[in-house]
Order: sequence, then structure tokens, then C-alpha cells
Amino acid sequence: MALNERVALVTGGAQGIGRAVVQALMQNQAKVAVVDMNASCGEQCKLELDSEFGADRSIFLQCDVTNAEALTEAFQKTVDQFGHLDIVINNAGINNEKHWEKTIQVNLTSVIKGTYLGLEHMSKEYGKAGGSIINVSSMYYCVFFRSISPHQPVYTATKHGVIGFSRAMADASSLGNYGVRINVLCPAFVDTPLLHSVEHEDNMGKFVKFKDDFKKSMNHFGVLKPSLIADGMMTLITDDSLHGAVMKITCSKGIHFHTYEPMST
Repeated sequence: MALNERVALVTGGAQGIGRAVVQALMQNQAKVAVVDMNASCGEQCKLELDSEFGADRSIFLQCDVTNAEALTEAFQKTVDQFGHLDIVINNAGINNEKHWEKTIQVNLTSVIKGTYLGLEHMSKEYGKAGGSIINVSSMYYCVFFRSISPHQPVYTATKHGVIGFSRAMADASSLGNYGVRINVLCPAFVDTPLLHSVEHEDNMGKFVKFKDDFKKSMNHFGVLKPSLIADGMMTLITDDSLHGAVMKITCSKGIHFHTYEPMST
């Protein structure tokens, strides 16, 4: 997929991984809707994008992705502004074990809703031209390691869910001829505000006592820059052969893909 004049919507797009992805998309001549709950970050992001790329190349939409009506409206406003939609990146995420219901709503429910909204605006099933959806999961809390982290059980569950849902939807897209590629990106530790939230009891609740173990894991495995995650995201967007893929990004191996064994009878 060439990105010139393509239209992308990025949730959690005003900071961290999302901000790096927005930058990469616009450097490749895409138009972008930056969807984020943080108004001050979003407005600052929009000012910076306007200065570099021009005011007509992006919009900022303040939105709580857990509000289904507001998220639906954000998608519609994007299409109203730019005429169509080609790329959806469900990136918004939080880390809160104390108020774990919110973690499920942001990390999993909004990804499911964002995927369905993306299909409504892009799928050939609805007379659209097709497109690409990328859902953001996580590396060190998912299915790739024998040991599971005790630090973030609900966060872990949501990221497992993102992978399972996305791979199943990729199969549905293939069987239904939706024309929409659906992939998953699983970064390891990334230098974002979310990473540092493990230090706070308001986020971690009783699991805050494990924060020193968490920091040891960070020191052992290293911390990635958001720009590398954006590089991986651009590969998933532009490589039309990737569908149902699970991309992993680590300090030790860089960008690579998970291989699943075929089911045996």
C-alpha cells in the first residue's frame, strides 16, 4: 500500500507510540486523524503537525475510546473531513490493575470496537475499497514466553485477547473477502508514559509491590524507542502480503514475526 493521500486514524495518537506512528505516516504523505483523550497533548501535537506538514493534513479528535458513541463519531468525523478511510491503528492503551475494568475497556473492548468501525468504513462487504487495520498488543505479557508476569494480570489478559481477536478477524476478512488486512504489533518495553505507570499504586494497586522486579526485567531486556515501533508499523501498513501476521519487536532481535505451528490432527 502506497501512502500518498491515504487516510489513517490512530487512537492514542498524541503521545508515545501513537505519536511516532503519526509522524511516520505524515512523512509518507498520508493524512491522519489523531484520536486521543488527552486534549493538551492532542492540541500540541496538532500544532506541531500543522507547522511541519500543513493544517489540512491532519485533525485532532479528543475522544475517550471506551465511549462507543464518541469513538463512532471520531471515525465518522475522519471520513467527513478526508472523504474516506484507508488505515486504522488501534493503539490506545492503559496500565491499571487497581481499576482493572477500565483496562479491559481501553485495551481490548475499544480495539474490538475500533476494528468493527474500521471494517464499516473500509470493507468491501460494505461497498468500500478495502484497507489495513493494525491492533497493538504487547510482547512480554503475551503468549510467547513460558513464564507469565505476575505484575499485570489484567493487562496481560487484554493483550492476549488482542492477538486472538485480531487473528480470528483476519481469517474472517479472508473468508468474507473484506479486502481489509488485519495484523498485530507486539512491542517489548517501550519508552512511553505507560511504561512508567508501574511505579504508582493508583495504577498497580496491590501489584505495586512487584515494581522492583518489573524494573529488573526492563534493565535485562532493554527499552525500545517509539521510532522503532513506528518502523514496524509502517511495514505492516505498506506490505500487502502481510495479513494475520503477529509482528514482534525486541531490543535483541529487532523487528521479526511470530510463527505458529499448524494444528495437528
